[in-house]
Amino acid sequence: MDEQEIKELIISTIEREVAIADTKTRYRQPLVGFAEVKKEAFQRLREIVGEHHLLPNDLLPGAQSAVAFFLPFSEEVVRANRRSPYVAREWAVAYVETNKLISHICEVLGQVLKERGIEAAWELPTYDFDKEKLVARWSHRSVAALAGLGSFGLNRLLITDSGCTGRYGSLLLKARLTPSDREPKERCLYFYDESCLKCIQRCPVNALTEKGEFDRAACYKYLLEVDAFFDDLPLSEVCGKCSVGMPCSLRSAVKS
Repeated sequence: MDEQEIKELIISTIEREVAIADTKTRYRQPLVGFAEVKKEAFQRLREIVGEHHLLPNDLLPGAQSAVAFFLPFSEEVVRANRRSPYVAREWAVAYVETNKLISHICEVLGQVLKERGIEAAWELPTYDFDKEKLVARWSHRSVAALAGLGSFGLNRLLITDSGCTGRYGSLLLKARLTPSDREPKERCLYFYDESCLKCIQRCPVNALTEKGEFDRAACYKYLLEVDAFFDDLPLSEVCGKCSVGMPCSLRSAVKS
């Protein structure tokens, strides 16, 4: 297969698995991006996120490219969490279902690519973080940023052209694919002209500040409370209030 055929296969597989997913949660059009595995880029990522962050060769020795994808929630799911005074059940269900769907997509993609002689590796979409430092060892959002899918906002979420309400997955491949365009593009209104602080105002535990500070402990304590509240669901450490009811919830907040 040539490079374009590989890319089309990856995109069509992701879109198909989302379309046929047996979930209560509905999704908008998935976004897919590609990045070249450059040592300096991922080393820089390690410097930003922390020394705990894995490098591509830790997951797949000889990795050449990364694939990142974003599954944006439907407007109905986003609206439910915006309207609810607490975390909406629809949002908690979306978190649980989407984590399973991302894992499934990676497994399907891994098999599809293996059948064509391409080795792939990936990390789970969650549950891989250090509960003392409260940081993950692989940031799917950061890989998605390297793949040109979006830019980070004041809410510390990756804002894409389809907003920031959804979940990310990523894989590493032993195949050389041309990277997606990473032309700098601001999508957060605060970073653009300081005209929006809604994410700070909506955080139920005041974990965000204008200076870009983030109180991980306060956030995580609240997430544990949410998980306990939805005790009939699998692990649902989720809130999302800093992503709903925002100019950047469903699209880029900055008109280009």
